Amino acid sequence: MRHIHGKMNASTPPVIEINALHKAYGPLEVLKGVSLTAPRGHVVSLIGSSGSGKSTLLRCCNLLELSQQGDIVFEGEAVRWTGAGRARKPADPAQVTRLRTNLSMVFQQFNLWSHMTVLQNVMEAPLTVLRQPRAEVEPRARALLDKVGIGAKADNWPAELSGGQQQRAAIARALCMQPRALLLDEPTSALDPELQQEVVRVIKDLAAEHRTMILVTHDMRLASDVSDHVIFLHEGMVEEEGPPDQLFGAPRSARLRQFLSATMPG
Repeated sequence: MRHIHGKMNASTPPVIEINALHKAYGPLEVLKGVSLTAPRGHVVSLIGSSGSGKSTLLRCCNLLELSQQGDIVFEGEAVRWTGAGRARKPADPAQVTRLRTNLSMVFQQFNLWSHMTVLQNVMEAPLTVLRQPRAEVEPRARALLDKVGIGAKADNWPAELSGGQQQRAAIARALCMQPRALLLDEPTSALDPELQQEVVRVIKDLAAEHRTMILVTHDMRLASDVSDHVIFLHEGMVEEEGPPDQLFGAPRSARLRQFLSATMPG
């Protein structure tokens, strides 16, 4: 477990702040007033059973899902809304675009474009979304592929890579946008155990660099190793939260104790 880095200036706003967020699909209430703070340079992990709202909360952070109530604040700037309840939507499309380009997401299923090489995948968004010059983007993309250990695969097609290599390419692609924060949604759960470790090593390296991350994971050891703060979601609410040594070493909630006994046998 790592120690919280207390280097952040008190006046620095969190990269992401979620306040009392509600999200429902029809009659099913998935998030019931969830709050979260991700300070700069910190790793926040979301744990909990399937269906507890973890991935939905992550997708609400960058507006892939629209919440019906509550505030989303990015570096001190609140998302502006129009309408209310199920009719609520962002009021400023330019603000949404800016927010999304600063919050890069890594998905469970990699989502690489099959018709592009690995290098092209990593370069695509900075070239087309940020309109950065290729002479600037390509060296950065190649350096990131080296960083995640697949520099030699730059000219391969995604189908020629293992699952672990594809997920590392997806992480390089997310980093190439130079985001303020990484949002990782179950980045290891689609991989067999051996390939999981390749991705875990990359995530640990990023945490050691004090990159701001929100991580949804079923891997309790990973959450324990890389997190500054862990949030246990249960049925759409924050059941317990705190530093990893507290949550994993001395859980207060009976529900969390039950969850950990099922996910951390022995």
